[in-house]
Amino acid sequence: MSKIVLTSNGFFTDRIKQQFLQSIDNHVMKAKATIITTGSHQKQYNMFAMKAKEDLVKMGINQVDFMDVEFDFPERLKQYNVIYLNGGNPFHLLYHMKKSGADLIVKDLAEQNTVFVGVSAGAIILGPNIDVVNHFTPQLNSVDMKNLAGLGLTDIAVFPHYDREDLFPNTAGKSIEDRLKEFEHINECSVVRLKDDESIFIQ
Repeated sequence: MSKIVLTSNGFFTDRIKQQFLQSIDNHVMKAKATIITTGSHQKQYNMFAMKAKEDLVKMGINQVDFMDVEFDFPERLKQYNVIYLNGGNPFHLLYHMKKSGADLIVKDLAEQNTVFVGVSAGAIILGPNIDVVNHFTPQLNSVDMKNLAGLGLTDIAVFPHYDREDLFPNTAGKSIEDRLKEFEHINECSVVRLKDDESIFIQ
């Protein structure tokens, strides 16, 4: 079965790197990784995507590729046992995961010994839905997405960058926590808060 690491900022701390190495059972020589850049500004030239590749190589993984499911054949995903979903626009990322059929391939891979690393938007779409994104930043929905169901690899809904009030300004002066409590009350759900240096390891 798959293992999942949910993060705000990827391999932001040594502890998160150790979680990842634990998830691949330290079999770095057998790991083949791809970084999905579809939601990211500048795609594979996104600074966070490039940093992710650098981190993976430094941890001993020899094959680290980039992939954009908006333009690349999603069947390529079957070549890899480490799938790293970079951050960016959650609507754009989820829309093209579904449109390309990459979502179905990812669900199949989740039944195998695949390791998924979700970063920010990538962490959110691995969960049950992206409703919390629509609550906080509906203006990001440039693809006019109506069905906000996530990939469902985990039933944990996360809110990354919980400690970054600067990323989620509010004209009414409400804090992130205030708005999250409102969201949870309206939707009768719970959301896991993830600070920039935090992660969740699921196996």
